[in-house]
Amino acid sequence: MAAPGRDLAAQGIFKTYRLGREDLPTLAGVDVAAAAGEFVGLIGPSGCGKSTLLRLMAGLEEPDRGRIDFAIAPRLGSIGLMPQRDALLPWRTLLDNVALGLELGARMARPDARMQARAQLAAFGLDGFADAYPGALSGGMRQRGALLRTFLAGKPATLLDEPLGALDSLTRAEVQEWLEGAWLSFRPTVVLVTHDVDEAIFLCDRIYVLSPRPGRVVAEVGVDLPRPRPASARTSAPFVALKGRLLEELRGHG
Repeated sequence: MAAPGRDLAAQGIFKTYRLGREDLPTLAGVDVAAAAGEFVGLIGPSGCGKSTLLRLMAGLEEPDRGRIDFAIAPRLGSIGLMPQRDALLPWRTLLDNVALGLELGARMARPDARMQARAQLAAFGLDGFADAYPGALSGGMRQRGALLRTFLAGKPATLLDEPLGALDSLTRAEVQEWLEGAWLSFRPTVVLVTHDVDEAIFLCDRIYVLSPRPGRVVAEVGVDLPRPRPASARTSAPFVALKGRLLEELRGHG
């Protein structure tokens, strides 16, 4: 079991990959944790092992050393993982893509899953697009659909690996607001990997900063901003101060 108050915890995580005849140390003694219902961010330079850490936490791989504790065992199948690409099935309508999370995650009958998914579309700005196929949707709409599918799956913990990275800056900011609203409604434990410092501050309760590869935690920063966070929060003095601190940590260990 995870430590009291910690829903998901990675402790002393080491991971090295073998590339040909050479070893590639990727993670070196990483410690991160997320309390139940907490939104935690991971930032750091490219290649520092952030995505590797998510795969380990999800149970898709195992660490060489260290341990990962989760309040529910086994981790594999109990923790949702959403990659950068929306992965909507092109042959299914938006409604059927969203309902897939309920069909597979909650093992709900398809008619019931479609009914429950349809009831959530308006809250995600997708009302009127239930019968549209992914190819007819904008990037932002596809991501909102993928996020809704992920949250409807009902997993107690969700890992998000750069889910908004492919969006333009304006759409990305809009979908960040949708994502915060979704999290406030469903309240899963979330761990988010992102390269966008503003995104991490806007969405997260706490942020871990990782060093260049092999990744290790060099800072843990709390985000003491009220929720929900309006767009105007991005220009507030506390937000700007947090951004400066995080950028300083990233530069100092670059």
